[in-house]
Amino acid sequence: MNIQRAKQEIKDTIEAYLEKDEYGAYRIPEIRQRPVLLMGPPGVGKTQIMEQIASECDIGLVAYTITHHTRQSAIGLPFIEKKTYGGNEVSVTQYTMSEIIASVYDRMEVSGKSEGILFIDEINCVSETLAPTMLQFLQCKTFGNQKVPKGWIIVAAGNPPEYNKSVRDFDVVTLDRVKVIDVEADYPVWRKYADHVGIHGAVISYLNIHRDNFYRCETTVDGMRFVTARGWEDLSEMLYAYERLGKTMDEDVVGQYLQYPSIAKDFANYLELYNRYQKDYQVDEILSGVIRPGTLNKLRYAAFDERVEIVSLLLSRLSADFRKWWETDRYVGHLYAILKEFQRRCLLSSAEGTIPGTVSGSPAGTTSGTPAGTASVSPAHTAPADKVSAFSANEARTAVENTSAYTATIESIAAGLKLQVHHRLDAGQSEKALTAEYRPVFQACDRYVLLLSEKIPKNAEAAFSLLRESFMKDRERLDTAAEKTSARLEYAFDFMEAAFGESQEMVYFISELSVSLYAMDFLKEHESPRYYRYNKSLLFDDAQTGIRRQLDEIRSEMRGE
Repeated sequence: MNIQRAKQEIKDTIEAYLEKDEYGAYRIPEIRQRPVLLMGPPGVGKTQIMEQIASECDIGLVAYTITHHTRQSAIGLPFIEKKTYGGNEVSVTQYTMSEIIASVYDRMEVSGKSEGILFIDEINCVSETLAPTMLQFLQCKTFGNQKVPKGWIIVAAGNPPEYNKSVRDFDVVTLDRVKVIDVEADYPVWRKYADHVGIHGAVISYLNIHRDNFYRCETTVDGMRFVTARGWEDLSEMLYAYERLGKTMDEDVVGQYLQYPSIAKDFANYLELYNRYQKDYQVDEILSGVIRPGTLNKLRYAAFDERVEIVSLLLSRLSADFRKWWETDRYVGHLYAILKEFQRRCLLSSAEGTIPGTVSGSPAGTTSGTPAGTASVSPAHTAPADKVSAFSANEARTAVENTSAYTATIESIAAGLKLQVHHRLDAGQSEKALTAEYRPVFQACDRYVLLLSEKIPKNAEAAFSLLRESFMKDRERLDTAAEKTSARLEYAFDFMEAAFGESQEMVYFISELSVSLYAMDFLKEHESPRYYRYNKSLLFDDAQTGIRRQLDEIRSEMRGE
């Protein structure tokens, strides 16, 4: 099965294992909770889905690559303990707690989650001295004499023997105690993931044409030749870096990531064309509404692969627009939740008499977002003297005290949100993704604190109005991003109609929009009549079959078949 189906299977298994009866006991006894053994080629995303599953199930995650461990670190170190049997004192060998089991308890303590996933990677590639320990682990759920804590589900991953010479086969006794899930590389599934994480447009457009080159692994007289999903993703990161630095990537650099010489050469040549077409066809100009007759004439006589490449360039630019809008919408949603929490606390404090004044109304705009958390109040800010001079002495003192309370409220909300983020990090979620999501939010909180400190609002109503005014600027930025993205999408349709009409290229354009998560989120909130018209009118089954056949023919020609 593909990695997406495997992810769902593991989630279903975890939900079944963690289901409890009315007395709080697990409905499936621990002895019947088989470890999950995920078998598949390297680089298809086995480790990544563990992070996603832990996040979506709101449980902890401890992940280890077992080939990095010795027998001692896996089962613990031996020590001598004195015991008495039948009146005779004897020395008995005991073991300290396994480093892996200790990590589970550490994660439970730090994250506050009593349930989770213990993920052991490369479990069938261990050394000869560690192999019996791994069998014991899968059969008895123990490392040495230490059991895996209740509520922690064992998931292990391994590679088939054709991908790793050090692979060890499991015996029937072990296989009869695990739940085996076989995983295969699947480009359509990875394509959705690639869109979500922002894989470089050159990689996506190349693999759309050369799907057979997505995952290859062969043994030759010259050694292993391979290209994996991990290789494409790492290459994408380097492509972005080279573009920022103004450097050119050649075949040698590509070959450091795609260790399959013919594919590395093919992609390097394609990348050169990709960059050339960007300049020749002025894609950014097209998305600004400028369609030059010369461009249309050139495309009229271009080969099919060149026409598809231009469509891919348009899609790559639009994908970046859709993602930027989505990230801005998420950011504004977080700010909305913070202002709602600020409003709630001010109302509560006003009722209790701790902060004078009332707050009415609410931030205009999106209602998405999650409630902010709570935490201890930070030290109050002091107000500048020149701002205070505008009030009477009593008003000044009151304003300074209130401002300190308002800034402390924002700081408290931000601290609570940071605590939530730290809990998610402790549970094993991606630091990169969480940083990208929340860093701008915390920066906005700092701006709110500075704004309140500088303006010194007289009461809660004035404080909330200041924050709402700042929020509306961010809300306007979201509206601007939406308007810009809608306009660029319409300009793309103008060009597609002028250049291709209802052709295979239009089918390709619509089908790629349809598999983009960010594009679909955008189109749900901002309708595009032409997208829905083409999506409905074009016969996708027949049309996509035709375009795939043409792409297959191009691949055959390029390989000289």
